[in-house]
Amino acid sequence: MTDAAADPRRSFNNAVEAYNEIRPGYPAAMFDDLFGLLPEHPYVLEVGPGTGQATQDLLDRGAVISAVEISPAMAAKLREVLPTKDLRITVGDFEEVPLEERSVDAVFSATAFHWIAPRAQVDRPAHILRRGGFVAIVDLNQVDSIDDDGFFAAAQPIYDRYGQGHTGPPPPKRGAVDPPIREALSRDDRFTNVEVRSYDWNQTYSANGYRKLMLSYSVTQTMEPVARQGLLDDMEGFIKEHFNDRVTRPLVVTLTTATLAA
Repeated sequence: MTDAAADPRRSFNNAVEAYNEIRPGYPAAMFDDLFGLLPEHPYVLEVGPGTGQATQDLLDRGAVISAVEISPAMAAKLREVLPTKDLRITVGDFEEVPLEERSVDAVFSATAFHWIAPRAQVDRPAHILRRGGFVAIVDLNQVDSIDDDGFFAAAQPIYDRYGQGHTGPPPPKRGAVDPPIREALSRDDRFTNVEVRSYDWNQTYSANGYRKLMLSYSVTQTMEPVARQGLLDDMEGFIKEHFNDRVTRPLVVTLTTATLAA
């Protein structure tokens, strides 16, 4: 079994260029709201920065960052695109790397915290945050919306053909997004003031751009190569033929914050 098959997080090591090119950033209003909570020039522990889709915005607003990234290739790309003394990168698993107790103002993660084991999602921040510090978890949530012009329903037979059909509950409507981390933090009496802020954040892609987006996903990277190639080819052709070379992915970004109790 390959490392990527055993631990899908490691599949991103094979998708660095596609990930860096195509993965979206996050709304400026979200960072404005976040930095309204934080002290000036906060010391932030970022979990799973990827190639810096949120890191640049944190730096631009004055943060000093210690980032933990499990993929060596992602970490190398991040060092390349953001060469600054205000960013220190550790290659490793957030659940396991040594982290100093009561050392940071915020634990931040954008579209990566779902990879962390549920217990560690609360235990690790509770250990490393300073009293009164913040957990700030960003999720990129696909929603059920007419903004996609029916694409995702129409494309399901292609996903199904390659064993990649949607499983689990259907996507929520806008206004009904409830990130799982909210409940986890609300149940833990070490944290207070749990809040969720939401931001509409649709992203539109050409057929080739959507192909690159799919290639940046762990589920696509862990497919057998022949099946992966077939899925990408069929999806790109379908978008060109039936959706005028244009796909809109309806998204809501959520920012879930909580304070470590004093």
